[in-house]
Amino acid sequence: MIYLKNNSEIEKLYYAGQVVKETLLMLEDNIMPGVTTIELDKIAEEFILSKKCKPGFKGLYGYPSTLCTSIDDEVVHGLPSNRVLQEGEIIGIDVGSIYKGYYGDHAKTFCVGSVDKNMEKLVNITKRSLEIGIESAKAGNQLGDIGYSIQKYVEQNGCSVVRDLVGHGIGQKLHEEPQVPNFGNKGTGIELEPGLCLAIEPMVNIGSYEVYTKEDDWTICTVDGMPSAHFEHSIAITENGVRILTI
Repeated sequence: MIYLKNNSEIEKLYYAGQVVKETLLMLEDNIMPGVTTIELDKIAEEFILSKKCKPGFKGLYGYPSTLCTSIDDEVVHGLPSNRVLQEGEIIGIDVGSIYKGYYGDHAKTFCVGSVDKNMEKLVNITKRSLEIGIESAKAGNQLGDIGYSIQKYVEQNGCSVVRDLVGHGIGQKLHEEPQVPNFGNKGTGIELEPGLCLAIEPMVNIGSYEVYTKEDDWTICTVDGMPSAHFEHSIAITENGVRILTI
């Protein structure tokens, strides 16, 4: 079932969204060669707790950490560990928060020091594809318009969109209906209407869109070992247009 949110609920989602926005802005200053992903996780958890929120991912479905930290060929759900960041890598960081029972969800991919041109291009394409997807999330449009616009842009730029993972509705649960694919056909799916809150999150690969899950049962990687990037915003569709809750 799809739950439309009222203004009071959207304000709670906005606060939770601002906390995860601030978390990633703060982490950006700490992303450098020599830092471990578990150190980033600790910094993020302390910050979220200081903002009267709870980490949104920790304990959810048994997930053990505050952040998802996914490096190079890791698409999403990478587990923070003692792994040390290396010059030239890219790292996707996904973070959630809970404020008064409502979730914030936000992700960015960062460059660790200087990266090669292909990595930089991948990050830029993925970021732009999210912006294009959000532009399609207007009241009166249909859900398929979002995925269609993302897929079209990504494939025009020589990359592929992951099929096995999708965005989602967001509210008092992190993952609500509807699912929001980053691919599909224009003019299909439900009509978008005011009060609908979504997490749109393209996952884009340099090579094939095929993925698999590592033996840790969490980390999802590209089958061909090529790099992947991930960006995500939570949004609310209103009568006055799209409100990005994580910007």
